[in-house]
Amino acid sequence: MTEEQLSSNHPTLPPTTEEDRFSWLRLLRSRKVGPATFRRLLREHGSAQNALTALPEMARAAGIEGYETCPPGVIEAELKAAKAANARLLCLGSADFPDALNDLSDAPPMLWAIGDLSLLQRKSIGMVGARNCSSLGARMARGLAADLGKEGYTIVSGLARGIDTAAHMAALKTGTVAVMAGGVDVVYPAENTDLAGDIAKSGLRVSEQPMGVTPQARHFPRRNRIISGLSQAVVVVEAAAKSGSLITARDALDQGREVLAVPGHPFDARAAGCNMLIRDGASLVRSAEDVIEALPQRQPETLEPISDPQPDVQQASVPSQASLHSEILARLGPSPIAEDQLIRDIAATAGEIGPALVDLELDGRIQRQPGGLLSLQA
Repeated sequence: MTEEQLSSNHPTLPPTTEEDRFSWLRLLRSRKVGPATFRRLLREHGSAQNALTALPEMARAAGIEGYETCPPGVIEAELKAAKAANARLLCLGSADFPDALNDLSDAPPMLWAIGDLSLLQRKSIGMVGARNCSSLGARMARGLAADLGKEGYTIVSGLARGIDTAAHMAALKTGTVAVMAGGVDVVYPAENTDLAGDIAKSGLRVSEQPMGVTPQARHFPRRNRIISGLSQAVVVVEAAAKSGSLITARDALDQGREVLAVPGHPFDARAAGCNMLIRDGASLVRSAEDVIEALPQRQPETLEPISDPQPDVQQASVPSQASLHSEILARLGPSPIAEDQLIRDIAATAGEIGPALVDLELDGRIQRQPGGLLSLQA
């Protein structure tokens, strides 16, 4: 990759060989390397292999002793598990990677997929809601999913019990995508094992997690950004005032997607979140026609990722690096702020801030949030 490509706004170039894909996986599975750090390392070092070579020294410079990248054996085991599950690896920038995710600042660099990949290129609607949904809510989800499917829309959801399950089941014949919080080969909840099998046959299952990973609480919010990212719009059918469905709705707004909600009775706690969304400007949904009418007449333009200016070849001195680290930590708190706001507050360039942020992220001092936000590590 040339210096001109590194400093351009073009999307990440996909790996072209099996060796490249292996290196991509090793880099992504290495400790403290998330989607944003992965892309930054590729920009700064030109290839995943170069980044893997540089990571231990970067970690030492950040005060981390004994840092090791992901062992090759771990990736060999993951590839073996993927072959056994008939899963395919989709890499950011490749032809089979979903176009809808290319405009996300924290797009997953890689996805494992089982099923019909053509569904990723169709127009899609996300549908989410309460796990302990009412019978009326489940009926509404089934009706919306079936009617939207007949109109040519793929239904995207999270394979959870409740609204997700109802939506997936109703859309099996027309097309549905299940975005999984754990490994694409690990079905959760177990009660949806048969449904997951049906989706693998006629729909699609995807996940950014390694093969074999059992989902944990922290995985679900990350999963939600992919549900909304794949969709033109997200419909919330039932949701409490504090629920994961509202996280998906917030992700959708951050990503420039439409947010719609089915209203409910004011006394029903399962409708509180939906009613709040409608109060705050979400489109009210009574039928599939309401969803279709709320969609933009044309697809939103793809937002190219913003590349940071390349840092000067000469490294900053240790005292200045330490001072910059301290100033960054002093500016951050538990509440996330935008990276560009941090740069303005410190009055430094992106080229100066970028390497320092990578150091602090590798050191576990800060964490990146969806939407390009930064906060102190909890």
